[in-house]
Amino acid sequence: MTAAGSGIYLVTDAGQCGRRGVVATVGAAIDGGVRTIQVRNKSAGGRELFDEVTAVADAAGDRAFVLVDDRVDVYLAARAAGAAVHGVHVGQDDLPVELVREIVGPQAVVGLTANSDAHAAAALRMPPGTVDYLGVGAIRATSTKPDHPTPLGVAGFARFAATASLPCVAIGGIGRADVPALKQAGAAGVAVVSAICASTDPERAARDLVTGWAS
Repeated sequence: MTAAGSGIYLVTDAGQCGRRGVVATVGAAIDGGVRTIQVRNKSAGGRELFDEVTAVADAAGDRAFVLVDDRVDVYLAARAAGAAVHGVHVGQDDLPVELVREIVGPQAVVGLTANSDAHAAAALRMPPGTVDYLGVGAIRATSTKPDHPTPLGVAGFARFAATASLPCVAIGGIGRADVPALKQAGAAGVAVVSAICASTDPERAARDLVTGWAS
């Protein structure tokens, strides 16, 4: 596999997956070419999220990286249970990322949300190996994260990526038409939620996004 976060990256949303469910949606997205999955479920308790993460890891097998949003404890539990999980993605208000790296070890993938000049500057000061990539956004307004910061747009993302010391994954309200421009703007990858989870055909939606990335 390529590096975690590169190309098209799916962040799950149980509500948008609907009756199809997260695991089936993930399987379809991977069939369509997605190679990084972030399991995000803010409303789930620890056991519920553990079950979801391990089921997603089983569906992904060795075809995609599986990351856990926020919950370092759930990642560690899933790893201890033998699930094929690869790391975590944390936000600015979660555990300090330096401690996250210490907890998960040097081999795990660690992603960090960033959306301001201060975040970019802080990333520059981190010891090498602390963070593997930055999740940068929101690119556009998005209903999946109502408290998102002011949208950057493609131009704002390009400015951020040009000053960042780490690979930048664009996220937030991204559709198929945005993908080539974001790649041109310096994105290492593009993360989507609704574009796949809310689609009636998530495999086709994923394939269209992957094609857009390759164009």
